[in-house]
Amino acid sequence: MTSNKPIQQTRSPIDNSVYVERDLASSEDIQNSLRASVIAQAHWRKVALKERAAICHKMVDALVANTDEIATELCWMMGRPIQYASGEVVGLAERARYMIDVAAEALAPVNLPELSGFIRYIKREPLGTAFVIAPWNYPYLTSINTIIPAIMAGNSVVLKHSKQTPLCAEQLFKAFEQAELPEGVFQYLHLSHVDTQTVIKDSRIDYVAFTGSVAGGDMIEQAASGRFIGVGLELGGKDPAYVRADADIDHAVATCIDGAFFNSGQSCCGIERIYVNSCVFDEFISKAVELVNKYKLGRPDDINTTLGPLVTASGAALVRSQIQDALSKGATAHIDAKDFPLDEIGTAYLAPQLLTQVNHQMRVMTEESFGPVVGVMKVDNDEQAIALMNDSAFGLTAVVFTQDIEAAITLGEQLDTGTFFVNRCDYLDPGLAWTGVKHSGRGCTLSALGYESLTRPKSFHIKL
Repeated sequence: MTSNKPIQQTRSPIDNSVYVERDLASSEDIQNSLRASVIAQAHWRKVALKERAAICHKMVDALVANTDEIATELCWMMGRPIQYASGEVVGLAERARYMIDVAAEALAPVNLPELSGFIRYIKREPLGTAFVIAPWNYPYLTSINTIIPAIMAGNSVVLKHSKQTPLCAEQLFKAFEQAELPEGVFQYLHLSHVDTQTVIKDSRIDYVAFTGSVAGGDMIEQAASGRFIGVGLELGGKDPAYVRADADIDHAVATCIDGAFFNSGQSCCGIERIYVNSCVFDEFISKAVELVNKYKLGRPDDINTTLGPLVTASGAALVRSQIQDALSKGATAHIDAKDFPLDEIGTAYLAPQLLTQVNHQMRVMTEESFGPVVGVMKVDNDEQAIALMNDSAFGLTAVVFTQDIEAAITLGEQLDTGTFFVNRCDYLDPGLAWTGVKHSGRGCTLSALGYESLTRPKSFHIKL
């Protein structure tokens, strides 16, 4: 029987073919889902934490057991090279298991000092239903940051995944089913933008977690306005790296280039601009260009490919326009696109590019690129580097490469950023709070602190 519902199509960046087609949820589907979520949460919040943990661990086990299928789907849905695609399941397992194991500590009551005649403590109670809106670029890693702590804290979850990666929502649902999570505690909906706003405005939603663009974050805040609910926003970045004169240059080059070009540069915490001390600038550029030229741009289902297409041709067009803007203003391009035969205007396939003679009047140094391009600027000292690193509308991560750790920490304390790295980048340690400043968003996921936004404190003040 043919469905009369609107259709959502996922076109693969590999060849622009339709890889997935799904019905969008109807108004009735949405109402049924929200109703079931509220009913299920009322029971789930009473389930012992130990039992919640066992179910969540089983869910992770189910996903890990299905790694090969998940990797193939990621390759076709968002273009990640198949040789790297399974790594997302590994990362998910690490984060999820950490957040499961830290729950007892994060959710433990806060007992106040003894006061004669009184008992006083603070409990952390679940909010109700969390609505998670996940992106396509790291579809499992970004969504699990909220899903696991929300469920461990006693909430129910409704997931809306990107139309580019709808199978991720279905894989998560299947894994929770296999783990025998009670029905209604975790659900997913394939939604239009309009219906997404409708769900946010519904009184049965108690928290919204969104990862995506600044424009998308603005829409989320407007939809939630006046509801007085928590909203967590991770909105991307223009993350800088600074290579000091005393840095291990080989290590700095390898780390920066991987941070800039892994996942075709489509990472909110990837390196998008690099500042290098003038004493080591030429050496850095020479080694960086040599390394970039070793990438193989190709179909991501080819095991030899190290650089896949961007997720859409429009994304590639944006990066091309930033590169052209920089070149028109005096930048120098160090990579010849002709050495990457699949690079073609109008497609999602784009050669990597490294630019010098760049400045902050160029879009490539100020706008989020979300593609395989990085600009490298020469600086004379720490003060100049810090000023340039902070000269951004974003503040998600920043990194300094140096052998002087004490000096690095001093620099890190001056940076407007959510996470500060030394001698590494583009990695989320689940034991550390993941947060951003400025247009990179607000709120916190991961670590014990990640539970705070998914619970509310309730004080008990008892006179004996």
